[in-house]
Amino acid sequence: MAIGKDEIIEAISQMTVMELNDLVKAIEEKFGVSAQMAVPVAAAASSASSEAEEKTEFNVVLKAVGDKKIQVIKVVRELTSLGLKEAKELVDNPPKNVAEAVPKEKAEQIKAKLEEVGATCELV
Repeated sequence: MAIGKDEIIEAISQMTVMELNDLVKAIEEKFGVSAQMAVPVAAAASSASSEAEEKTEFNVVLKAVGDKKIQVIKVVRELTSLGLKEAKELVDNPPKNVAEAVPKEKAEQIKAKLEEVGATCELV
């Protein structure tokens, strides 16, 4: 007698993560398949390189504040339209975006101003 689809799903829903892992391995071995999604290597490489070439907008991420927290807050306020409270909150909780979707040249200027006062930043 064959087991129904609903019975199989019910049995799977009762399994632990380790039991599910063992089940997946057993199915892979039994049927000679892999549970990993197949992605053509050439297509993935082509896609990644075209994204790198086409990127024109960057986010400036504040990674660390450094010793001059007050100066960093002042620069963040100068660069953004944030009030004192919002700028302090941003500086107190890195990593945070200081600027989003800005041209590369402007992003580099923002990063330079923040690094000038001791902050650590990254362009993403």
